[in-house]
Amino acid sequence: MEIVRVGILGSRFSAHLHLSNFKKLRGHKMEVVAVAARSEESAGRFAKAFDVPKIYTDYKKLVKDPDVDVVDICLPTDLHKEAIIAAAEAGKHVICEKPLTGYFGKDMDEEQIGDRVSRETMLQEAMKSCREIRSAVERNRVKFCYAEDWVYAPPFVKLKRMVDVSGGVVMDIRAEESHSGSHAAYSRKWKSSGGGSLARLGSHPIGAALHLKHFEGEIREGKPIRGASVIGAVGRHTQIPSYRKTQKKWMVSDWEDVEDWSSLIIEFEDSTHAVIMSTDCMLGGTRNTMEVYLSNAVVRTNMSSNTAVEVYAPDSGVFGDEYLVEKVETKAGWNFPSPDEDWERGYPQELEDFIDAILEDREPVSGLDLAEEVVNVIYSGYLSAEKGERVSFFQ
Repeated sequence: MEIVRVGILGSRFSAHLHLSNFKKLRGHKMEVVAVAARSEESAGRFAKAFDVPKIYTDYKKLVKDPDVDVVDICLPTDLHKEAIIAAAEAGKHVICEKPLTGYFGKDMDEEQIGDRVSRETMLQEAMKSCREIRSAVERNRVKFCYAEDWVYAPPFVKLKRMVDVSGGVVMDIRAEESHSGSHAAYSRKWKSSGGGSLARLGSHPIGAALHLKHFEGEIREGKPIRGASVIGAVGRHTQIPSYRKTQKKWMVSDWEDVEDWSSLIIEFEDSTHAVIMSTDCMLGGTRNTMEVYLSNAVVRTNMSSNTAVEVYAPDSGVFGDEYLVEKVETKAGWNFPSPDEDWERGYPQELEDFIDAILEDREPVSGLDLAEEVVNVIYSGYLSAEKGERVSFFQ
């Protein structure tokens, strides 16, 4: 294969993000040949914006297109499993956004899943979905690329090098992704998102913490150090009476049956720990941080805020439509716009690794093992929060 031909499923935020970061690869390593969206209008608008020659309104037709080598899935989480299996069965390699899958109910008409379905059922069904995905991928011998950008973010890559050269033991990890709430409609309901802040935001720091311990184990003993158990807590902080009474709500607050706050403590096989925070109740822009305490060093990473550019404006209209930084609530006062936010968070590096893995017939840095373990942690965390006790990971 000299050039990888990609078909995109979806035409909204994630699809735009992927196409923007494929830009430097198009024409020599890969090309985007098709897009599928629910409406012809949406697909056509996307195709025009990104110069994509073919459009589909049925993704099943895209995955069978002989001109497509790789299916890039940028859909709501509840659609991942079906699309992954369809692509694999058609012999296509797969790129899939996080999280891999989850629990979304048994009936398309079910509502308020998060308020009435036991977390034990959710964990078992989510892991069943993972097994079905793995079976399709392995049976059809296709590559699976898990779009966890934290693993590719330059600060995290530097962190891995520091861990390697130090020779120290990773004793304690503290990681967080938080902001003031998603604007995506699918995120409000469990039936389409598979959970709230823990699933949607927590998947990033969880994936990075798991990957780091895998990496440490590989360089130290030749095998990954895996997660063993979890203690979880979740909350709906924008539903508390005192917040509901406030007139101006700077945070998203129309969640239906999902949490907007979560915290996990992961215990690993070697008895070390990671503390994970993820919330939709934090103002001031997106927080993407990881602190690692080694036996002989401390490494702190920040994959969002920076001081490369600092700006001040007395009024939010001064900078007009110029983008500053993700999720910042106002352009007034001091702000810290990133010169290249996507690069700092690892998106172009991630997508290039996926394309190279397919061209070179190797596994990507972020693959199916990590994707599956993240789902295990998330839903074990939900079960722990429900039971109020430590939960061992699903076997």
